[in-house]
Amino acid sequence: MMDVDSTLIDQEVIDELARIAGLGDVVSQITARAMAGELDFESALRERVKLLKGQPLSILDEVQQRITLTHGARELLASLKSQGVKVGVVTGGFEEVILPIVEDLEIDFLRGNKLGVENGSLTGEVEGSIIGRNEKAEALRDFSSSYAIPLGETIAVGDGANDIEMIKSAGLGIAFCAKEVLRVQADISIEIRDLKLVLDYFL
Repeated sequence: MMDVDSTLIDQEVIDELARIAGLGDVVSQITARAMAGELDFESALRERVKLLKGQPLSILDEVQQRITLTHGARELLASLKSQGVKVGVVTGGFEEVILPIVEDLEIDFLRGNKLGVENGSLTGEVEGSIIGRNEKAEALRDFSSSYAIPLGETIAVGDGANDIEMIKSAGLGIAFCAKEVLRVQADISIEIRDLKLVLDYFL
């Protein structure tokens, strides 16, 4: 199970949405504090999404064009798929933006937040419950159960404070170019931004 923003991809999707909307500096500061564990993730996300109220749906297409996969991501996913390993992603970002990547990489499981939309514009709200720290761990358990994979045989990869419970719940927790608050909780820390290095921990 892998985090998406700043892990599978190079960007923080909410920050990219904000840049397109002309709100980059304000939102990126909130994101940095949330990922470092200085702010509650749920309230920080709601605060940032509220700033996007009224933005047209086309903003989602624009941000998709800006997304780049982290170095080694495609090779990692291809290798895991060739070995028959099931792969899931869970994100505090938004399913609407990530879905094309999930389909392209043939990822088996996706869980993320959903943006409210009305009359072709963003409402400034998040639909349903927010995927935060505890929900990421719950997603890992659901992924494990769905594919009959013992939780102790799962590997979780993340970079921020909201990945802590997922990392701790997995059989092996990997901090990938992570904030210190996550590194101290992980079993392994990868400091080189190359996702192929994750392959070293698959038997």
